[in-house]
Amino acid sequence: MKKETIKEARKRKRRRKRRLVAGLTVLFILAASAFVVVKVFTVEEVRVEGNVLYEDDLIAKTVLTDEYSWNSLYVYLKYKFVKPEAVPFIDTMEIKLSGPHTLCIEVYEKGIMGYLYVESAGENVYFDKDGFVVETSQSIIEDVPEIQGIFCEDVVLYEKLPIDSTDLKDMLTLTQTLKRNNLEPDAIIYGESDSPVLVYDNVRIPIGSQDLLTQKVERISKILPSLNGMSGVLHLENWTEETTNIVFDKDPETESPEEEVPEDGEEKPADEGAPEDSPLDPERVEEPSAGGAL
Repeated sequence: MKKETIKEARKRKRRRKRRLVAGLTVLFILAASAFVVVKVFTVEEVRVEGNVLYEDDLIAKTVLTDEYSWNSLYVYLKYKFVKPEAVPFIDTMEIKLSGPHTLCIEVYEKGIMGYLYVESAGENVYFDKDGFVVETSQSIIEDVPEIQGIFCEDVVLYEKLPIDSTDLKDMLTLTQTLKRNNLEPDAIIYGESDSPVLVYDNVRIPIGSQDLLTQKVERISKILPSLNGMSGVLHLENWTEETTNIVFDKDPETESPEEEVPEDGEEKPADEGAPEDSPLDPERVEEPSAGGAL
């Protein structure tokens, strides 16, 4: 056996010393990193953006779900591999780290155009701009119109509403046009003729066919503010581009048991307490001229 020389022994000692130093350096770096992760990356603020249907606190609770969620870096890395808990009406959530103490949750809600109540399911069925069912729920979302007079059964989540294709196309065109103009009604009612009636509080607006729909919606946007607090029917079902006046039929006012509204619609004498304008007389709403205000 060859005897180790003094030179080789020194080299072996130097290598051992370098490995020891390297090991200690790695341990120190790991310890320092662990200290930073534990002491620095703590959740002190959660910012939620893009949410309309849910409060910030509710969104935060769906993300910070386990015992280690106090650590911002842990939460950030966790959702790189795991999807957040499913929440109705929310498509996806993206978790970002905005500094060691701040988590940012970007919420992408499902695009909802309206909903129908499906009696067989006992739930409201919400649909998107393409007519696909995006959610079923017993809850009602504000500012989302209810569709009445159209019925369907056996709806399937993420599939199209089982409605006649022509009717579905008309309904989607109407809801999208109203949404673009920030005129979402409380409800859209389809009757026997499939002619939709828009409902805004106590004002009903039959629009007839959907020909000239864009122009009709423009008229609604100009006239509707002047009808605030009123009750009646704004007639657009026979409107054409040549029309100069639009008729608004006021609803009869609620009378006390002792008072009756004359069947002929004539005003009562002033001493009988009748209003100045008979509630049965239609009111003509003059459209504003170009550039004018109602």
